[in-house]
Amino acid sequence: MKMLREGTYLAFFSGLSLVIALIVCAPSVYAIDLEEMQAMALSNRQVIRQYMTFLEQSEEDIVLARGGFYPSVDIGYITNTLDESRITENKENSLAAGQISWNIFAGFRDKYNLLSAKKQKEVEQYKLQAVTQDVQLNVALAYLSVSERRANRRVAESQFQTLEKAYQDGESRFQVGLIGKNDLLRFRVDYDNADITLKAADAGLQKSVNDLSRQVGSEIKLEDLDFAEFKQLPPPIDKGEYMRKMLVDRSEIKALESLITVTEARSEAELSDYYPKVEVVASGSSYDDDYINGQGSLDDHELRAQLNMSMNLFQGFTTEASVARAKLETRSVRYELAELKNDLTTELDNLYIDLKVSLENVVVAKRAIEQAEENLRITQLKYDEGLERESDYLDAIFNLSRSQYNQVAVLRTAFQNNFRLIRMVDGF
Repeated sequence: MKMLREGTYLAFFSGLSLVIALIVCAPSVYAIDLEEMQAMALSNRQVIRQYMTFLEQSEEDIVLARGGFYPSVDIGYITNTLDESRITENKENSLAAGQISWNIFAGFRDKYNLLSAKKQKEVEQYKLQAVTQDVQLNVALAYLSVSERRANRRVAESQFQTLEKAYQDGESRFQVGLIGKNDLLRFRVDYDNADITLKAADAGLQKSVNDLSRQVGSEIKLEDLDFAEFKQLPPPIDKGEYMRKMLVDRSEIKALESLITVTEARSEAELSDYYPKVEVVASGSSYDDDYINGQGSLDDHELRAQLNMSMNLFQGFTTEASVARAKLETRSVRYELAELKNDLTTELDNLYIDLKVSLENVVVAKRAIEQAEENLRITQLKYDEGLERESDYLDAIFNLSRSQYNQVAVLRTAFQNNFRLIRMVDGF
């Protein structure tokens, strides 16, 4: 009992500590990271359920294919009314019959149909995996877009505030006659343009959040995001390792490889028409001279066992055409697979180049911002002393903004290439 009480108290204080931590750290606790949003998307998006349905259909196709290995059982009941009775058949009669038939050889059609169905299920599994990866990539790219629009808005806001201050200072200078009306109007035009840019950035940020919500399949708010994934640059990659992994693990490649097996099995199944078919049949029937079997005066029973063997010798060249068509389908899928591998290899090469260049550009963009900030500082000091023109001061402001926008762009490119490279190897 003492141990139970100690455990109860421990659980109570642990729970209390957790509640306190939740209250103190509420903003960070409720932040949603990329993995959580991707998991939400996989749970919410209808396209995932659509491909899961395709997979379920393929499982039912396996059941259908297995049906060829089982016997077939049929029963029937027939009533007849003739215009007059005959020697062999009464005017009113009925026939109850039952039959069990089992195809014991059909030229291996059942075997290859089952193999084809199983491999088709693999194809659907790989398609589902590919869609899952695409959904997660789209969430990551939408999340990156929000981060970019948020950074652009900050740049626009900084530029707006700087130009607002510059315009207000210009008004003061105009009042005391230090600058002319034309110089003040130049400040005003740039200030208004910055206002328009800021409003556009606000709208773009909100739209990007809406796009992210669409990709996740649930409402996402800007305050729910902490953008921790973008605080560190993506690391360089081993191109050779990525290439090897892509050719082995990429779901679309696996899907086509399985589809080749499907088409080959279908081709073998079509060849079955060249083989004989053997079927065992056991049947029984009961004839009665009354509509209700067993109620008449004549009751005739028959049990029969049959071994049926048949072989098609000619059906208008359809067998040859079916076999040829199945083989051509296999050839077509092989061509598609080769093209896919070439496309993916080229895409990976290009993404590797883009990632490498974008990581180098991040360093250049950072240095450009430092230089632009120093240039603005010096220009503003000279402008305050009357040693620089208004146009030079405005140019320095815009140079800093341009450098900041460039940094946002190169960071977006780096993370975008990294996300796409992860998708290339089904890495989400």
